[in-house]
Amino acid sequence: MLFTWDTNNLCIIFKWWRVHSTPSLIWSLFAVMLLTAGYELVREVSRRYEESSSKQLQDMPRRNAKEVERTSKVIKAALYAVQVFYSFFIMLLFMTYNGWVMLSVAVGAFVGYLTFGGSTATKSVACH
Repeated sequence: MLFTWDTNNLCIIFKWWRVHSTPSLIWSLFAVMLLTAGYELVREVSRRYEESSSKQLQDMPRRNAKEVERTSKVIKAALYAVQVFYSFFIMLLFMTYNGWVMLSVAVGAFVGYLTFGGSTATKSVACH
């Protein structure tokens, strides 16, 4: 793979996702941007769930907290798995080594953070 700005017959992750014209390039870059922004939404949903479950556990009697804590941990693990899968998918987008796709990932991260971003720009297990 080589870094390029060429979009002639550009394949983006899937065999069926090919760029054949300027409109398909624009739509593809917009889709990449939305996908990347969506990652920030998933991160924000995870943060909010963690905050609400922590608050719920604090307000609960100790004897009832065990079951809620177990359920909460499973949901947190599922949200974490979605984040990891999503971040690796975005990494694959970036690994097209196409400058336009790479810029679209960066713009999507910017838009996603502006729209859904929490209190910190620090990343944990993100591959973008």
